[in-house]
Amino acid sequence: MSVTDVFRASRDQLLALRGEHDRAVAEFRWPRLEGSFNWAVDWFDVVARGNDATALHIVEDDGRSSTRTFAELSTESDQLATWLATEAGVTRGDPVILMLGNQVELWQSMLAVMKIGAVIMPTTTAVGPGDLVDRIERGGARHVICNAADVAKFDEVPGDYSRISVGTADGWADMAEAFRLPHSPIPHPGTAPDDPLLLYFTSGTTSRPKLVQHTQISYPVGHLSTMYWLGVGPGDVHMNISSPGWAKHAWSCFFAPWIAEASVLVYNYGRFDPAGLLDQLRERGVSTFCAPPTVWRMLINADLGARPDALREVVSAGEPLNPEVIEKVRAAWGLTIRDGFGQTETTAQVGNTPGAEVRPGSMGRPLPGVPVVLIEPVTGARVDGVGEGEICLDLAAEPLPLMTGYQSDAARNAEAMAGGYYHTGDVASRDADGYITYIGRTDDVFKASDYKISPFELESVLIEHPAVAEAAVVPAPDPVRLAVPKAYVALAPGHEPDADTALSILRYAREHLAPYQRVRRIEFFELPKTISGKIRRVDLRAREVDAVAEPLTTTEWRDDQFPELRG
Repeated sequence: MSVTDVFRASRDQLLALRGEHDRAVAEFRWPRLEGSFNWAVDWFDVVARGNDATALHIVEDDGRSSTRTFAELSTESDQLATWLATEAGVTRGDPVILMLGNQVELWQSMLAVMKIGAVIMPTTTAVGPGDLVDRIERGGARHVICNAADVAKFDEVPGDYSRISVGTADGWADMAEAFRLPHSPIPHPGTAPDDPLLLYFTSGTTSRPKLVQHTQISYPVGHLSTMYWLGVGPGDVHMNISSPGWAKHAWSCFFAPWIAEASVLVYNYGRFDPAGLLDQLRERGVSTFCAPPTVWRMLINADLGARPDALREVVSAGEPLNPEVIEKVRAAWGLTIRDGFGQTETTAQVGNTPGAEVRPGSMGRPLPGVPVVLIEPVTGARVDGVGEGEICLDLAAEPLPLMTGYQSDAARNAEAMAGGYYHTGDVASRDADGYITYIGRTDDVFKASDYKISPFELESVLIEHPAVAEAAVVPAPDPVRLAVPKAYVALAPGHEPDADTALSILRYAREHLAPYQRVRRIEFFELPKTISGKIRRVDLRAREVDAVAEPLTTTEWRDDQFPELRG
């Protein structure tokens, strides 16, 4: 059998086992791909040649749209790959920064760079010159592809790298030249399964961004687990809300849907508009939809209306999903949002899969082919059955979707792979049926009065209050209890950062949390975030340490200030 046939057999096995989680876990094995493998040539081109089904549909918020069939993208990526190799000097193994938005050229470039056997370095357009210096130095970038509007960011970024622009820019080669070339299928680059393919910078919520290395199979084949979790299949229209440059965009806007031979729909809005997004779900026949919790929270605060006719599967990832959101969507649409868990370092690891029971608060069970275990953080002992521990992958099982490591970072690699396990840095609990419930990052969980506090549990209650748009709970130093839970709160529109609002939120938290979880301080504050939109609790924890001897700010309140809350 060819590598294409082997890969297809594994894909078809998971499609046939949709709705049968236990069987899928018991029966699925990763495909053994011998010799050379290149996903863009051995899979995408094989399913794309002569295929006039829509592969990509990008809709702008002003109503304009761009579409490409599978066949068109196959041809265009061949043309671009030929031009990059002959005119820009891109060769096998070269790291190439792709700093593009949701535009056709991003998908063309992903495929073209892959076809050459070069290494893709996805980069968000939100980065500035300082971040670019770091990325080019640590990633060893040999080439840069970006929009003409962004070329000025590279004026003060040193390095011997070729410059390729989408649109005309002085001193930069214009990608448009590629599509004037006659078409000829590009030859197989001869990449081996373990050859490098992707270099991803993490979002850096707790420290300097890490540089994650992936191979020709860890993402392109590993995302079979993501496809199974999403529930996407041939002919579906899949829509995912995430920004280019981050791993989740590749998960759900590139690999997983095209593994399934589904169409990718992208709503490329400038400013998020819940009503506009809901219109797209209805008008474009979206069958599977994935969005982060922040987007789901915005949608439930709008008028969800009736369920879009074609919508079959709704999922969430990126951060834990609060049960309240799930219930509101279920009440409006009769669909249950299925939470899932994974990282830049892996594909989807844990998920509530189609047809399986969804338990409130749980992000599901280990996905087919992913050897998830819980490890006691202090002793390093494996937790069997019911218990709590750090989410890890058993390296003895050779998890295919796992990165090869952090580039040029031996210390972090040793820490991440210690004791025969890959350590995610996330803590969770497991029930008797194997369902896993997220607790928090190992760095975020803290003790108050000798009780372990999961910020996520407290935040889930806080955002149920109508005044709370977002919340982040961190430990605030306390002379008696060592630390007490403090909530930093971003207010929903129409609510004032005053004592009445603070009292209302603190009272609500007291009524809905156990006594030891009591939120004792609250501050209305603009939450610090990474450029990918994740809350940097590390900054808030540091702020609390620095503010120990400082007086209360004008937007901070403590429970002992309110007679109603004493006792």
